[in-house]
Amino acid sequence: MQTKLALAYDDAAEVMKAARAEALANGWSVGIAVVDDGGHLVAFERMDGCAPIGAYIALEKARSAALGRRDTKVYEDMVNGGRFAFVGAPQITPLEGGVLIKVGEEVVGAVGVSGVKPDQDTRVAKAGSNALHASKSYQVAG
Repeated sequence: MQTKLALAYDDAAEVMKAARAEALANGWSVGIAVVDDGGHLVAFERMDGCAPIGAYIALEKARSAALGRRDTKVYEDMVNGGRFAFVGAPQITPLEGGVLIKVGEEVVGAVGVSGVKPDQDTRVAKAGSNALHASKSYQVAG
């Protein structure tokens, strides 16, 4: 039997708080979704002024990162590099802005952001993901 780390609601709230602060500091109105390692929603916010579609896209970016175990920029780069068939991959949104949340090498979830330029979405998502690592000291039993 294996054991694994799990993203708690308080962890997701920390990620959300830092991501929101980054967006506000830059005057960006975005949707922010935090999911667990299975892509299930843990926390969400659509900031005032964010287009309704931003809510949907943020969640799909987070799910894609969590399920694929990689940041969604990897998928966008694949499509932009000519692998157009990847657009049809099931359960994957090939848009930059989904970032993994990891503890050590273990994926515990992901954060997805939508509403501004792709690199800005990623900047907000990384601010959230990085905040969890900066605020906690994790011990992983081997």
